[in-house]
Amino acid sequence: MHIYNTLTRRKEPFTPLVPGKVSMYVCGMTVYDYCHLGHARVMVSFDVITRYLRHRGFDVTYVRNITDIDDKILKRAEENGEAISVLTERMIQAMHEDEARLSVLPPSLEPRATGHIDDIITMIETLIEKGFAYAASNGDVYYRVRKFADYGKLNNRQLDDMRSGARVEVDIHKEDPLDFVLWKAAKPGEASWSSPWGDGRPGWHIECSAMSTCCLGDTFDIHGGGPDLTFPHHENEIAQSEAATGKTYVNTWMHAGAVRVNQEKMSKSLGNFFTIRDVLAEHDPEVVRYLLVASHYRSPINYSVDSLHEARKSLTRFYTALEGVQASSSVPSDTSETAGYAERFATAMDDDFNTPEALAVLFDLARDLNRAKSESPEKAQHLAAELKRLANVLGLLQQAPPTFLKGAQQQVALSDAEIEAKIAQRKEAKASKDFAQADAIRDELASMGIILKDSREGTTWVIEAL
Repeated sequence: MHIYNTLTRRKEPFTPLVPGKVSMYVCGMTVYDYCHLGHARVMVSFDVITRYLRHRGFDVTYVRNITDIDDKILKRAEENGEAISVLTERMIQAMHEDEARLSVLPPSLEPRATGHIDDIITMIETLIEKGFAYAASNGDVYYRVRKFADYGKLNNRQLDDMRSGARVEVDIHKEDPLDFVLWKAAKPGEASWSSPWGDGRPGWHIECSAMSTCCLGDTFDIHGGGPDLTFPHHENEIAQSEAATGKTYVNTWMHAGAVRVNQEKMSKSLGNFFTIRDVLAEHDPEVVRYLLVASHYRSPINYSVDSLHEARKSLTRFYTALEGVQASSSVPSDTSETAGYAERFATAMDDDFNTPEALAVLFDLARDLNRAKSESPEKAQHLAAELKRLANVLGLLQQAPPTFLKGAQQQVALSDAEIEAKIAQRKEAKASKDFAQADAIRDELASMGIILKDSREGTTWVIEAL
């Protein structure tokens, strides 16, 4: 198995610290609002990675934290006129509901920042003792960035290129503009905890350093997150953790790709910002998951109506192949009919979790299943069982075929009479040599999953689910 390591910028053979076991930490959500599509990308990506590692026989400890104390949380709670704990509990429950609908399995551990305040304080005290941190006169505690010789290694940045005021916050209490906060002194009325430096709360970066090492040890196998976290968050985690322990923090760094909406960066200012709940209110959760799985986890994803239509069509091909076949769970996975698919699937996933190639194997399997349905019922049962088994590694094909296919047909908004009327209009347009109008009608129907088939006898239509 090879995994692309963000730190070294190349694929590397994966050898866990403990044979047969994998320790993985992924930065989770700051729970001040509902999760958005970018969060869904990270959730699903590392769910697939975890599923496949377990499929390969590894004992995986998957830790995904919750940031439940943060400036954004304080601000939102004040705006809402509710207690911080009420806000965070409500958002955590919503997050769990969203991930369950996307078939994302719960992590092994889900530590909360507020549950590790003592560990955070202990790590800060260690950094101060070693000279990597200092307490300022205003009650804040800062990390001395220039003290850590390897700062910038994850992002291949040089300290002198990080100009004051451009990428870092200027603060008169800092020894150096590049230094970042480990502990924030509390303002009057703010949520706070007592510490050797006065009442306050932890900085964001130190939270993950403390939680990850408490759950997985000073060094662990994999650290993951979204594409926006490499700098400064993950860079600062490395600096804090390695300075405190004197050991390598993480062996393999992994980052999921960004989500774009109609080829543009997702942004509230552009009006193209979608929460998971927004999307699932209009689309089958498995269709959304397929869209997120169909691209390699490091590649950007374009979210659009067209891409969702393609995702639904792909799932329809799988469910149509499975329809009418009893896939027995007792069928072995290494029969002569199925062994080649499992090998090809493993080869794809062993290559940095290459889900597009893995799905290509499943499409071949579905094609052969369709042939076997009329030729050999027993072989069809074997192929159907293998299709479901391998798809489950990707968290797909979780529904009964009739359930999914019925839902797909319900996506068509026109009645049979209305479809026939459209076909008649298209026929008139072709007779008048208005081919642009005829094509427009065909495309309109196709956008709703209604596929026209022309022949000498006339035009017929079928529903090919979106």
